[in-house]
Amino acid sequence: MTLPDRVGVLDRTMAVLGAVEGGARSFTQIVEATGFARSTTHRLIGALREHGLLTAIGGGGYRLGPRLLALAAVAMRDLPLRELARPALEELCTATGESAQLYVRDGDRRVCIDAVESASELRTIVPVGASLPLSKGSAGKVFRAWDGGGSPEVRRRGWAGSVGERAPGVASVSAPVTDPAGTLVAVVSVSGPAERFGTGGGASFAPEVTRAARRIEAALGASAG
Repeated sequence: MTLPDRVGVLDRTMAVLGAVEGGARSFTQIVEATGFARSTTHRLIGALREHGLLTAIGGGGYRLGPRLLALAAVAMRDLPLRELARPALEELCTATGESAQLYVRDGDRRVCIDAVESASELRTIVPVGASLPLSKGSAGKVFRAWDGGGSPEVRRRGWAGSVGERAPGVASVSAPVTDPAGTLVAVVSVSGPAERFGTGGGASFAPEVTRAARRIEAALGASAG
């Protein structure tokens, strides 16, 4: 098999995984989403199942397999960004008394690559590896603003707040982590029960969150230097 052939197989394999990630569950739905021949789709699904990247579910459907979770866990563990940002997240959690998270973008979603939970009995919990939509929550607002499709005000002031968007009774404040060229690298957030964020949409937490973002940027700059 030549190199272009191998690359083609990889492209087709990723297309099947992408279709399942996007909501295709049945064999027919995967065929329709990828546009591949039924015989090709059948072979690809069989290989992905053998490697634990797809799992069969009741009724003849498929979902992403457990091997992907293991790969994701290793990838997130090895991310330099996560290691460099950890002290800032811990400091943010201590300063605010609320849970802190770090997100990176994955297509049209955001993925939590690290989190420090509040010591409070009533707190928000975002598991590491959680994939959340960009359409809800303060972190999503920051990602959208840096893409040019969100609120110019968010980019102008350097932070965003939300109340009850992702989950009822939950508020959050987020700030961008950028590189020296101004490109968005990640988003740092603090979240907790809405009643503890006050009536200003979490504005009182904005200085601490933006301070955490600047500290992460400094750590990234120092590591690059």
